[in-house]
Amino acid sequence: NGLAALSKVPGQGWAQIVAFLGTYELFVNGKSINGEPGNYGKGNLGLGFLGPVSDPESRKKKLSAELANGRLAMMAIIGMLFQDGLTGSAWGDWALYTDSPLR
Repeated sequence: NGLAALSKVPGQGWAQIVAFLGTYELFVNGKSINGEPGNYGKGNLGLGFLGPVSDPESRKKKLSAELANGRLAMMAIIGMLFQDGLTGSAWGDWALYTDSPLR
């Protein structure tokens, strides 16, 4: 079961993950551009060599799409975690959920 996998990672593993992400955030991303949160000047797809999005209307549309897709992904993973907690499988068979009030 997927939730049980979280307890299998040792503390040193979690420390490595946090240290790597912190280092990346501090040294690779650095300061944001124009005080805009999340804008590190990396342009399209977060890859610097593709250049910035120059058209303001296109930039607004792409940022809105990114927010919407991020929110959808968060809802999907929460749903999978909830189902995993109930059935023991993220792709669960609801027949395994014996505590259902519908039974």
